[in-house]
Amino acid sequence: MAKVISISNQKGGVGKTTTAVNLSASMGLNNKKTLIIDVDPQGNTTSGLGFDRREISLSSYDLLVNDALAEEAIRETSFKNLDIIPSNMNLAAAELELIDVNQRESRLKSKLSRIKENYSYVIIDCPPSLGLVTTNAACASDTVLIPMQCEYYALEGLSQLVNTIKRLKKFNARLGIEGVLMTMYDSRLKVTEQVVNEVKKFFPNKVFHTVIHRGVRLSEAPSFGKPVYYYDKSSKGAKEYIALAKEIIKNDKIKGG
Repeated sequence: MAKVISISNQKGGVGKTTTAVNLSASMGLNNKKTLIIDVDPQGNTTSGLGFDRREISLSSYDLLVNDALAEEAIRETSFKNLDIIPSNMNLAAAELELIDVNQRESRLKSKLSRIKENYSYVIIDCPPSLGLVTTNAACASDTVLIPMQCEYYALEGLSQLVNTIKRLKKFNARLGIEGVLMTMYDSRLKVTEQVVNEVKKFFPNKVFHTVIHRGVRLSEAPSFGKPVYYYDKSSKGAKEYIALAKEIIKNDKIKGG
């Protein structure tokens, strides 16, 4: 039965989609059958895995709003052990269309129940907002992984982030914190150490040992429709996301006894 992890932070520009794409691909490279679900209307995860959003017939929108089944929307990627439920611009209307729907917060959860046994991990890339789409992802998830950039403005949003987690737990009391992932890491900057130390105070024992440095290859890979490992497997970004996947898998083994 798959473990479902949402990648979420209501602040944009923190490396959320980069993490969703590259963690999912790295899980696959670690021989874990993985499904990534793009529930961001921007569809950057979809294009980042080589799909043309204009040619998507069934998407995550159809799971949330219409009667489409998860298995109908799944597409194989060209990357090892990795499938995707893509997104397109239709999803931008989902927030309004879900308002009057029965059990609107658990639409995604009910759809995923049919296919979870086919995967080891399901990774959900959430939009940078706290609407019904993100709430659906939270309800469907076991844990939330929070990318956090190593910059001063991240500190200003820490208390808001804690409140966000509390709000999501109202819809899913079992929702745990997978961990906080420090992104855009630069050990040469004093602010980096300050941010990491403050984040550890807010989320004790929940900050990943793995950090993600700024990297040219990480920023270039999406334009080629590839995770960074498949673009340049010798790059620092590729190695760091492989390490993150291994850290999560190891933690799950420890928790599972």
